[in-house]
Amino acid sequence: MKGTVLGIEGTAWNLSAAIVNENDVIAEVSDMYRPPTGGIHPREAAQHHAKYASYVVRGVLEEAKKNGVDASQIDAISFSQGPGLGACLRTVATAARMLAISLDVPLVGVNHCLAHVEVGRWKTPATDPVTLYVSGANSQVLAYRMGRYRVFGETLDIGLGNAFDKFARSAGLGHPGGPQIEQFARNAANYIPLPYVVKGMDLSFSGLSTAATEALKKHSMEDVCYSFQETAFAMVVEVTERALAHTGKNEVLLAGGVGANMRLREMLEIMCTERGASFYVPEKRFMGDNGAMIAYLGLLMYDSGNVIDVENSHVNPNFRPDEVDVTWLSEDLEEGRQRCI
Repeated sequence: MKGTVLGIEGTAWNLSAAIVNENDVIAEVSDMYRPPTGGIHPREAAQHHAKYASYVVRGVLEEAKKNGVDASQIDAISFSQGPGLGACLRTVATAARMLAISLDVPLVGVNHCLAHVEVGRWKTPATDPVTLYVSGANSQVLAYRMGRYRVFGETLDIGLGNAFDKFARSAGLGHPGGPQIEQFARNAANYIPLPYVVKGMDLSFSGLSTAATEALKKHSMEDVCYSFQETAFAMVVEVTERALAHTGKNEVLLAGGVGANMRLREMLEIMCTERGASFYVPEKRFMGDNGAMIAYLGLLMYDSGNVIDVENSHVNPNFRPDEVDVTWLSEDLEEGRQRCI
């Protein structure tokens, strides 16, 4: 694998640009949209991205130059093509197109979900894992099989991170809700029964979040937060364990911003230990949305010839990871002989 790619992430709250090669992240600059109250407003987030896109791109190019890489050495531009908030995706895609045209380099459209998986594989020893990907809008259990990453289980309504945020707003907590829920949960004294909704291999979090809000009328914030966490995490660990058994794989990778939660990591570690599987988590900077993951998957795709014309670079807010042909792997991972092309 060879090349240097500049990637831009902007599916929701975080605008981030990074330049990577096969060895490491050369430079990365981010600017986060922080709503004054409540959750993310798509239009306002897109306006933030439009305002700071030039700042972020200029900053990452300047940082890369300090590290010995200038714009003339960039081989391709990658961007988050979806899934995500439509207005944000369109803003980032426009910036990526302009860069590709001005630098006269190919353009690569990246699936945001798979970027989380691939940066995790890059930054941990994992080779062929079952991946639990939990973020604000997405909650999926993924594993590679027959040329694609297959979805073995997913949320039927909202993502786990959004469920936490929904509860946090109703409880008067700030955004994002997950870190504050984790903090309150550490001081809990009791577990409160809440709806445990696993349907086959799929999950539902909306009712759980509503039930947690109702529970606040009778129970302490600490106990409700603890119970919410324990219930939600037990659900995703159950589905991950069954995917592990079904696929016969022996690795679990945790990806996505919710993966920063230490209790979730602990529960997955216990499950993997009991099953004799290895458990991997990349460092925190690669867990949430970041430009490095978009640049790295862009590098894999560029290196395997998977580029697009500017005319065909439309965004897809509903872009599913199992729609992507995995062109960047030369051998079947299920046989344990993974190599990059």
